[in-house]
Amino acid sequence: MKKIRLNVACGGRPLKGYINIDMDSLSKLKKRYPNKNFSKDLLLKNWNVFKLPLKDNSVDEINSDAFIEHLSFVEEHKFFKEMIRVMKPGGKITLSTTDFEKIVKIWLKLKDNWLDFYRVDNKAIKEKHWFGTYTYDYKNRWGYIIASIFGSQNGDGQYHKNCYTKKKLISICKFFNLKVISTKNYKWQGNRDPMIKIIAKKNIKFKSQII
Repeated sequence: MKKIRLNVACGGRPLKGYINIDMDSLSKLKKRYPNKNFSKDLLLKNWNVFKLPLKDNSVDEINSDAFIEHLSFVEEHKFFKEMIRVMKPGGKITLSTTDFEKIVKIWLKLKDNWLDFYRVDNKAIKEKHWFGTYTYDYKNRWGYIIASIFGSQNGDGQYHKNCYTKKKLISICKFFNLKVISTKNYKWQGNRDPMIKIIAKKNIKFKSQII
């Protein structure tokens, strides 16, 4: 039987061999990420992540990269419940998100030097305008670092509504009886934004239940 693997809220990072799920259509994703090459055989679904059209205990693997911080406090619980519902016992889930604790510590050390209002015009986006600071480097509290806390906010679904630490993610896994396999700290795009990645497995003896 072919394995079912989900890539939840894929955005500009669809994965081959996965059912890629996103709120946007392929045409919208191409417009949002003009520098990305999307495979012709990409499998993309606009499924509701809180009510997937999949049976209980049917999914082998779930990947969700930089998505959970976009969930509200109420949506957070719904999302995790649904992921646990569809996962097979022994199935794996990989989650990554902004390391809120590290970001805030960096933010507190920067100068409170506000320069300009946020802009979303094409020129501003092209020139990396972040509140008057033209760089991805952490130059002041109101530069690019603020997007790591609140999201870029330049389109639907871009707002950050939630925050995570490594300890919180481990606690959530324990809440749902998931066994944490590994945790990792890394940087977004390889050179900026502290991130956390956690991999966990569903207990083989565990069957999905409403929690």
